[in-house]
Amino acid sequence: MALRWTDINDIAIELEDRHGDADVVNLRFTDLHKWVCALPDFKDDPNRSNEKILEAIQMAWLDERR
Repeated sequence: MALRWTDINDIAIELEDRHGDADVVNLRFTDLHKWVCALPDFKDDPNRSNEKILEAIQMAWLDERR
């Protein structure tokens, strides 16, 4: 399944699987962007992200940990 920026919850699950020890609350958006783009199934344009999308991914990732 190809991931796109709109696949917020799926991205959060993948990030938790790969970076389960990350400090999600204090993670810089530049690092989050790099990690999302490095996901094997991520196929979207890296330039289509913005702060709102990255924040939504961050919040979904925090929810994934609960």
